[in-house]
Amino acid sequence: MELPSMKFYGVPENHLPPTSSVLAVCAHPDDESFGLGAALSSWAEEGTQTSVLCFTHGEASTLGTADDNLHRLREKELAVAADELGVTTVRLLEYPDGRLIEEPIEQLSSELRRVVELVGASLLLVFDEGGITGHPDHMRATETATAVASDVAIPVLAWTLSEAVAAQLNNEFETTFVGRRSEDIDMVVEVDRDRQHRAIRCHASQSNGNPVLWRRLELQGNQEAFRWLGR
Repeated sequence: MELPSMKFYGVPENHLPPTSSVLAVCAHPDDESFGLGAALSSWAEEGTQTSVLCFTHGEASTLGTADDNLHRLREKELAVAADELGVTTVRLLEYPDGRLIEEPIEQLSSELRRVVELVGASLLLVFDEGGITGHPDHMRATETATAVASDVAIPVLAWTLSEAVAAQLNNEFETTFVGRRSEDIDMVVEVDRDRQHRAIRCHASQSNGNPVLWRRLELQGNQEAFRWLGR
């Protein structure tokens, strides 16, 4: 499938593409806020229907381990954060956190296809190839989204980081962020992060004591970068 360029949409490269129904495809609760929150809230404020599909409950996280039921806690955090972002529909599935790569792509695609039909999605929003942090679950969620999008002929927009931001984070924290060269980024959008910050704080088990998250947001400022993905 050849995905549309910004000229196809007739909008400048510093604006999110207009669409009727966006479905964010995520691996874990908090991905919709930590990574995609500014875009989702921007679309919601423009009247676009926004939805989230999350494959796992994020129960394998090493953050928030003081709670004896992280599975349930993160489900609750997701519900509150999604409401803060203006998300109208949330589907949280039960696949094992940290082992999404072991699940058959056909099964994951079937789950996603049902939600695409349910919400009438006209665009899928995902983490960039490479999973932003190199997390295999992130990469599997994006792989599933691109497979389904190819079948149903809708575009996939990937949130990404610039090489400069990724390199700075990796230098400061010895992390594994994956960045993109400017020529590989299709649009850089100015965003208001107020609602995203409030949604992030709803995920207290994961955002408290998380300096990498807050440093990334500081480095990004009021800009988000995106790439079109296709097969």
